[in-house]
Amino acid sequence: PHRTELYEDPPSGCWPIVYSPDYNITFMGLEKLHPFDAGKWGKVINFLKEEKLIADDLIVQAREATDEDLLVVHTRRYLNKLKWSFVVATITEIPPVAFLPNFVVQRKVLKPLRTQTGGTIMAGKLAVDRGWAINVGGGFHHCSSDKGGGFCAYADITLAIKFLFERVQGVSRATIIDLDAHQGNGHERDFMDDPRVYIMDAYNRYIYPGDGFAKRAIKRRVELEWGTEDSEYLQKVHTHVEGALNEFKPDIVVYNAGTDVLDGDPLGGLAISPQGIVKRDEVVFRAARSRRIPILMVTSGGYQKRTARIIADSILNLHGLGLLDKERAACGVGSSSVDQMIRDSAKDFSNLS
Repeated sequence: PHRTELYEDPPSGCWPIVYSPDYNITFMGLEKLHPFDAGKWGKVINFLKEEKLIADDLIVQAREATDEDLLVVHTRRYLNKLKWSFVVATITEIPPVAFLPNFVVQRKVLKPLRTQTGGTIMAGKLAVDRGWAINVGGGFHHCSSDKGGGFCAYADITLAIKFLFERVQGVSRATIIDLDAHQGNGHERDFMDDPRVYIMDAYNRYIYPGDGFAKRAIKRRVELEWGTEDSEYLQKVHTHVEGALNEFKPDIVVYNAGTDVLDGDPLGGLAISPQGIVKRDEVVFRAARSRRIPILMVTSGGYQKRTARIIADSILNLHGLGLLDKERAACGVGSSSVDQMIRDSAKDFSNLS
């Protein structure tokens, strides 16, 4: 495999939280034409700084994925298509992008997405090294090797997993837990016939993309109704995450933690509260950490104004519960604390129901 800067080790004192100011998409107000907050990633980081969890020199700076990195998954033909502004306009669902010169589109739209993609690839290796990692961006689950869509221009989840399989000793099985409100048809198409990858996907069954072909790749399919609320949702997430991890023992969990399940999201159609999202993330982290499976979280969809605060609150909650430690997970978690985590988890669930 080619040498990549994405796998250079960051300073050991860093939190395995990956971000770059280049994540944010801002130009001439055009970003307001899509129903999202294009600066959400930076806002998450600002909230975490205000709460003194992190500082600039304590997080891992994401680097942009190069063409050579992207070609680990993407076809040259697909990358060439992104040189047409109208193609990028279709993928990002921001129609005026079609009328911009492509060099502007590359710099203002695709470079942020390539940097977030580099961040996911970097976070994959960090998760294996440290036991967990969070890319504050990424989660472009509608993009596959040769087709983008739904605001997803690069297949960062597929890339992170393929990088690990090809370059990291001892990683040969992966589980994707996709809890964005939409079906993750990109990684599903990419791993359709790959027995090394187990996919659990919980999504609103009535909305985009409704990709029947891609559904065949899902090992654990949780199809949700319009307006699903916290108690039913959390119970399903708990049951199926536990079931998935008991059924298939992966070397890495990639958790696509979309916040578009939030009540009032114009695209998601579900009705989960902010507290419900925080609890959901906790359920997934407990399940992985108690089994000592490295977990990589990406933030994916969800672009209401209050989304950034919820993501930050969730990270603070995980930290407060001891599910995010700065030291290597392996030295930090003794068996007694794992047993304790499992007991706590069981207790939490009896309280919920």
